[in-house]
Amino acid sequence: MKFLFLLSTFCALPFIAAERPNIVFILADDLGIGDVNCYGGERCLIDTPNIDALAAGGLRFTDAHVNASVCAPTRVAIMTGRYPWRNNRYQRGGAWGFTGLQFDPANTFTLGDLFRKANYRTSYIGKWHLGTLMATKDGDVQGETNVDYRKLIEVGPVQFGFDYSFILPGSLDMYPYAYARNNEWQGDIVAQKGWSAFNRVGDAEKNFEDHEVLETFYDEADAYIARQSTRNPFFLYLALTAPHTPTSPGVNWRGKSALGVYGDFVMEVDYAVERVVQALKAKGLYENTLILFSSDHGPAPYAGNILKATPKQIHLMEAAGHYPSGPHRGYKFSVYEGGLHVPLIAHWPNAIEPGIVSDALVGLNDLMATFAELAQIEFGPTEAPDSVGFVPALRNQDFNTQRTHLIMQSAMEVFVVRDGDWKLCLGPGSGARGIHGNVPIPEDAWKAALASFNGTPTREAFLKAPFVQLFDLRVDPHEDSNLAEAHPEQVAKMVALLKKQIAEGRSTPGPSLTHSRNVRIHQRLPDFVSDALN
Repeated sequence: MKFLFLLSTFCALPFIAAERPNIVFILADDLGIGDVNCYGGERCLIDTPNIDALAAGGLRFTDAHVNASVCAPTRVAIMTGRYPWRNNRYQRGGAWGFTGLQFDPANTFTLGDLFRKANYRTSYIGKWHLGTLMATKDGDVQGETNVDYRKLIEVGPVQFGFDYSFILPGSLDMYPYAYARNNEWQGDIVAQKGWSAFNRVGDAEKNFEDHEVLETFYDEADAYIARQSTRNPFFLYLALTAPHTPTSPGVNWRGKSALGVYGDFVMEVDYAVERVVQALKAKGLYENTLILFSSDHGPAPYAGNILKATPKQIHLMEAAGHYPSGPHRGYKFSVYEGGLHVPLIAHWPNAIEPGIVSDALVGLNDLMATFAELAQIEFGPTEAPDSVGFVPALRNQDFNTQRTHLIMQSAMEVFVVRDGDWKLCLGPGSGARGIHGNVPIPEDAWKAALASFNGTPTREAFLKAPFVQLFDLRVDPHEDSNLAEAHPEQVAKMVALLKKQIAEGRSTPGPSLTHSRNVRIHQRLPDFVSDALN
């Protein structure tokens, strides 16, 4: 036994770098798994040489998922290691970039807190969308007309544990269109501007231009990396704003892609990887830096080469031979894999062998536990209760992580449960409003399910066929065959798993925790469905 222990320790040594790694996490916005060439293959018509090189030189996960098919909940899960449906929004706020705090940073352990505890330098650059507390002129809740841009943001990335930050409060089409550095607004925010896609007009810095945002973030990341040294490790969270609408590539990227302007924008996202790699090499930090690349969910069905947000225009790209969702069904907002299945690439020259592919099930909520292990930090009993580290997967592509199940949700908070290759959707439709292109529309799917049900349903009946969808992703990655009626025992097992994780307030070992909201399996039901209940 002693020999085996020494042998296993020796075998692990090449993986463990002499120093804890620097970590750079690059998160794209609305990037589909099929938008990346090393995932999409022949069905991808966009050149992504830098992302592909990152994967070829490291580890590419093939079963990575977000916890929600919409922006803010995904970012909450990443930042806290906790399923987002456990939280109530902590504070009120206005629309778009004026949204209030998603959770209480003073009483929530965040990625920033983790790395500070490990004596890392911490930084956040890019899209924030986790809510802020802004100073207002009238003392009322922040909104479209009352923010005092002369004063510091009262609660922002600084309060989430980040030593340095440079952010856009929301998405690229969510005003205010202005940057904040370390909670201080930058420039003169005296203009009213709007962009293509939804053309949301609101407060803007007088010189702010949508097509310059990505380059601005690259420059900030370059400058931050240039200030680092080999003496202390650092963590950089680089949250890009593309290819989220408005589809607005920089002037140097227009016309680069044969696919059109959408392809141009994705190619500029790809360039972010090159800029990060170049900056790390220039400082001699490349070899001992773990670079992770992913997306916050699948592609928007209203995005594409038509600059105005156009429902279902994603089908035009598919008709041309480019499939942003890859081989999967559905898009952003939905319960289907096209909205939830994302690229995840890990690259670390000192530790990860090149060309590894892993089919381990991981969620982006698992980043926190993974980072904690790499930074040699242990969690308290209430911290990161839904995060399972995947460091073993970085060691060996044939090693399955401890995660065998994962809870996700659609934009309408329809639960999705993974159990091995099985996937259960706790509703009969796409889990997304049909205005943008996901089908079946929930109202239509519920009506069809009620019509096929013999008798008057109860809430327990809603946990079985014909009101749920069960897929075997191993043989049906496009989710075409609903097996719920044929496998009621598997449905019951996965419903019980969800109920248990709701009741215990966590999915990892530890003391039971409470939620800040009343969590139900069916958070939202159409009115006519509620009326039909016995």
